[in-house]
Amino acid sequence: MSAVTSEQSFVLPAYTSGLAASLRKSVTGGVKIWPLLALLTSFWVYVALSNVLYAHSMQASFASMAPGHYFAPWDARVLQHLMLYPFLVGCVLLSLRTGWQPAWRAVPAQLGLGLGFSILAAPALVIGEILVGHSMDMQHDSPSSLQSFMAGPEPTIWLASATSFLLTYGFALALVTGLALYQRFRDAQLRSAALERALTSAHLAALRMQLSPHTLFNLLHTIRGHIGWDPAAAQSMIVQLGDLLRRLLTAGEREFSRLADELKFARLYLELQQRRFADRLTLWIADLDGLPSLWVPSLILQPLIENAVVHGLAGHSGPVEVRVEAAVCGDNLWLRVINTLAPNSTVGNEGIGVRNVRERLAVQFGDRAVFSSAAAEPGTWIAEIRMPLLRDGPG
Repeated sequence: MSAVTSEQSFVLPAYTSGLAASLRKSVTGGVKIWPLLALLTSFWVYVALSNVLYAHSMQASFASMAPGHYFAPWDARVLQHLMLYPFLVGCVLLSLRTGWQPAWRAVPAQLGLGLGFSILAAPALVIGEILVGHSMDMQHDSPSSLQSFMAGPEPTIWLASATSFLLTYGFALALVTGLALYQRFRDAQLRSAALERALTSAHLAALRMQLSPHTLFNLLHTIRGHIGWDPAAAQSMIVQLGDLLRRLLTAGEREFSRLADELKFARLYLELQQRRFADRLTLWIADLDGLPSLWVPSLILQPLIENAVVHGLAGHSGPVEVRVEAAVCGDNLWLRVINTLAPNSTVGNEGIGVRNVRERLAVQFGDRAVFSSAAAEPGTWIAEIRMPLLRDGPG
């Protein structure tokens, strides 16, 4: 019984909160309520001040020609706007909830809301005059008794007031509609940015997953070559392979890793290859003593060193040198993988690994990163990455 009660106590507040959010969204048309109220309040204060100042200036002009009271006093007009404010908010909220589609049904409803609000302006002013005790001083026939109040203002005064406040309501509705459009546009941008980040993360994860099988198959092939004639070396290489796979899995789960870890990974892979081609393969890997602590995309060097070994050894039986260099130039980090080639060899189209590197740099850095691979001189191939310095981690 207690478990059911605790589950209900958890579900009910969540359901109530979700229901309240849905009701707020349905009432406000998706617009946040507090910015809407702030905008309407500021606008209505401006309208009230404008009407009070206009009436005061017109009263002074007419009184200079013929003494008398031709306009309602300022305090009555302030009360009028205070009484109209909740009706303004209610009509605007209903207007947002109604929307403008379909037009044949929405347009009459919107006009009805505007007219319903505007015709309240004249009675509200009459009530304000009665409350401040100035109704008997007016030159026009302002009602002073209950019967005259129930009869309402004069038709011409009512029509003029309704026309003025209908335009005012239209301006308020335009402002709120503009706010709603802005908020929807901003929310759409945020959703688009979130989707873009999710797509980028999924894209990078897919690119990293391409590396693991490709690398594993090549290393297993290397170890297989040692099993028949050098079992001890094969066992040692299996231990190294286990370490390499742990690093590979760890790096594959992260978007960025330290440059030192990337170079350690490159050294481990190249040493495994050197165990197989000890008489042909010479290695040189950059020393990080003179470099600051930097971050690079995870496994960004692995396709390049793998490509250097495969293409460097292909087509001849002579010695091959593979160099991995790292240098800081201004605000950029330069990474180079250099390998020697067979004499008169030609390099074909880019493989999966090289395309992988190019795509990852484009996704993560855009135009700020450059990747190139070409023959620097006869018998030498250089793959080079130029990317922004990342000193403080992936953030």
